[in-house]
Amino acid sequence: MKYVATDKAAAAIGPYSQGVISGDMFYSSGQIPLKADGELAQGGIAEQTHQVFANLQAVLEEAGSSLQHVIKTTVFIKDMNDFAELNSIYASYFGDHKPARSTVEVARLPKGVKVEIEVIAKVAQ
Repeated sequence: MKYVATDKAAAAIGPYSQGVISGDMFYSSGQIPLKADGELAQGGIAEQTHQVFANLQAVLEEAGSSLQHVIKTTVFIKDMNDFAELNSIYASYFGDHKPARSTVEVARLPKGVKVEIEVIAKVAQ
């Protein structure tokens, strides 16, 4: 296994890595809307979702992958009433690429954020 770390996304806030490569697969930790400097992105679901995707793109790039190589996502959302707005933003990042996805409403997320997303992606050999 190879641990993935980049200073272009927020550092892990616990005893885990931003992601792990095993063979030709990348597994990200859940990304929340923390900026690279550790500051929480301000605003509602739209602003937080854009920051989560900025973090995902940074860790995917560090792993030698991209959103276009994502196979599966898991989306944790604080309020399912935000689903339509989140879904629209999500679609704008993936375009015609449609990875498998699970979306789950949860009671709480770290730091009280509104969204957390993790991905599984292929990496170049």
